[in-house]
Amino acid sequence: MTGTGDRMKEPIHISVRPLVEYVHRSGSIHSGFRSNSSMLEGTRVHQVIQKGYKEHDRKEVHLRTEISYKDELFIIEGRCDGLIELDGVWTVDEIKSISLPLEDIQGDGQPVHWAQAFLYAYMIAHEEQQHSMQVQLTYVQAHSEDIRRFRRELSFAELEAFAQEMIAGYAPYAFLLRAHAEKRDASIAMLNFPFDTYRSGQRTLAGSVYKTIAEGVNLFAKAPTGIGKTVSTLFPAIKAIGEGQVRRVYYVTARTTTRAAAEEAYARMQAQGLHMHVVTLTAKDKICFKDENDCDAGSCSMCEGYYDRINGAVSDILANETLMTRAVIERYARKHKVCPFEFSLDVAYASDGIISDYNYVFDPRISLKRLLEEHKRKGVVLVDEAHNLVERGRDMFSAEILKSSFLELKREFKLLSPEIAAAASAVNAHMITLRKQYADTGKAVETAAPQEVLELLAPFVEAAERELVTGGSTSHASGESTAYALLLDTYFTAQNMLRIAALYGERYVTYVEAGRSEVRVKLFCLDPSHLLGQAIKGYRSAIYFSATLTPLAYYRDMLGANEEDYTLQVPSPFHQEQWDVRLLPLSIRYRDRERSKGAIADMLAALVVERKGNILVFFPSYPYLREVYEEFMLRDVSANTLVQSPGMTEPERDRFLEAFQPGQEHTLLGFAVLGGVFAEGVDLPGDRLNGVVVVGVGLPQIGAERDVLRDYFSEQGRNGFNYAYVYPGMNKVLQAGGRLIRTEHDEGLLVLVDDRFAKEPYASLLPDEWKSYRLTEQAGLRKEWIDYEL
Repeated sequence: MTGTGDRMKEPIHISVRPLVEYVHRSGSIHSGFRSNSSMLEGTRVHQVIQKGYKEHDRKEVHLRTEISYKDELFIIEGRCDGLIELDGVWTVDEIKSISLPLEDIQGDGQPVHWAQAFLYAYMIAHEEQQHSMQVQLTYVQAHSEDIRRFRRELSFAELEAFAQEMIAGYAPYAFLLRAHAEKRDASIAMLNFPFDTYRSGQRTLAGSVYKTIAEGVNLFAKAPTGIGKTVSTLFPAIKAIGEGQVRRVYYVTARTTTRAAAEEAYARMQAQGLHMHVVTLTAKDKICFKDENDCDAGSCSMCEGYYDRINGAVSDILANETLMTRAVIERYARKHKVCPFEFSLDVAYASDGIISDYNYVFDPRISLKRLLEEHKRKGVVLVDEAHNLVERGRDMFSAEILKSSFLELKREFKLLSPEIAAAASAVNAHMITLRKQYADTGKAVETAAPQEVLELLAPFVEAAERELVTGGSTSHASGESTAYALLLDTYFTAQNMLRIAALYGERYVTYVEAGRSEVRVKLFCLDPSHLLGQAIKGYRSAIYFSATLTPLAYYRDMLGANEEDYTLQVPSPFHQEQWDVRLLPLSIRYRDRERSKGAIADMLAALVVERKGNILVFFPSYPYLREVYEEFMLRDVSANTLVQSPGMTEPERDRFLEAFQPGQEHTLLGFAVLGGVFAEGVDLPGDRLNGVVVVGVGLPQIGAERDVLRDYFSEQGRNGFNYAYVYPGMNKVLQAGGRLIRTEHDEGLLVLVDDRFAKEPYASLLPDEWKSYRLTEQAGLRKEWIDYEL
């Protein structure tokens, strides 16, 4: 049914699934393991059913129709699973894979599933001028492949009335979004760069980002700390939204501190008139209102009836807010009594800008799965501190299991569920076999996927799903609750192992570590570049930027650059005179640390006497940090100290940084670790930070997994030691040293402690402004310093 009013505006486009979900979804949030199974198995199940179609039946039928409503034109598109002939009647077949037992299906199926099938039937009936259509829901149990079907037949008049009802239910929300888009685009057209002038390098970076987005390629930009990379990437991306090139901007980071920088940049532009919906996604365990983080109907009132309230909550926040930080999300979540984490995701699908962790774009377990491909094609991803993505990507695409989890499940479920106990026992028994097999070496590296392990995990996952559905929801005794929590954790671990196994290829190895009481099997992604490239492939552009993409060729290689992608190096805006760089050429190799800790403590004591102010001292590990700290405290000097500890809470981190204030009576020394939360993304401008000491070249601890990486890249014709050890280590050094000079007015002292800084390959990886330094061969700043240049 196509119609026009007296004056039609730009059509409103919507796909079938989000349309019917908006109008018809209802009920509560239940534990996520149910839906995860369907996502994993859905494609396979669809193919199994479609293989049974007759020759003239059709599958994956693309449909499009236009419906007018209140002088507005709605264009609806979708893909029907099957259009088949049953008993001489053309029938829409909607296939749904479920992990629930088929007998647990209530009534004749879920209303949202019928709604999707009815809309497809309307679109076909309208196109083919059919007087009626038959509709079939085909439910398939994902693992057993058992089938249960339900059928209905509707006249065209009924289908037409249903379609109108769908549009009427969705229209207010669509009009809200369109009114916002018009206001947004007008505000972008008037938006100027949010500072009076560009800093040195900012215009170059912003122009390169704009050109990259316009051409639909990617950019790898090394831009120094302090030039304002966040606003220099966001501003051109926002301009591209106003010009229709981009629909959504994803600003993804590795740390909370850099997310705050993105929020501040948006806030500055919104203060100058920008009108955009921007949401910050916060990790579930941090934003959940319940301490036990039990997100399930029956356990949490915010989950109970969530889908009955969510549309009102989303419309309310979008009508009244633009920059939706964690605090704003929490306020509206409490107002509407909805789960704040799920609420933030629902808001994200309607927003123009998303600020989040890398996971929501790159991680196959966590990514924004409801994001439609057409939205991806008009999306640009800004990857902040992109040097972190190499190791994060390697972790995202790796998976491991531990023998101990399955042994514990075997014991816990001996009486609760013999089926779970047996499935866990089979995995545990195979792990014992591996322990015996590798008893001599204690470890092994195989190039093939561990098929026997995977074949045992599949039935365990099936059994776990059945038990979690039937038993987990009714376990109330404390012992049972603990057992089911362990089952759920192990289920997710096993399921992830199976998911990653589907990605297994030449860039993977199977790493087995067998000890006396534990066996670990890991699908180890050695080179994440291909999978990172695949994750970003659907988007229009990706902008990778960092102050420490050094060397650029390494990061292009490891982040999956294409030949047509651009590279940019922005010169440092800072002057050599702002840096007082010194080198203390001690050996801090592990064998020499007992001798070196006293010399470093002497050097720090001398610094306290020489300089008054705030100093951060970075160490390669917590144990070494503690040893030097204890040595330093034996010196007779007046200084205040702070010490980073493992697992600090956010309030503890905030208190640590807040202590760095200008004008203090005594020198403040903050002892921290390289690569930790205080070594990256921390901004302490002016006299909040007067000096940085970096102890060591940051090499990851030598170990079997790192050696596997080294050997792999050597076999690939690269420098394996540099790829596995040097480049990741020196990046930590560059990040830590980069905390010192943040603006063109800052000055400070940088002390590099390690004799390897004067040797290759480390020396050539230092920034130009660090390469002229003063050197002493004595351990202590009281000794005579001499000028030294590489």
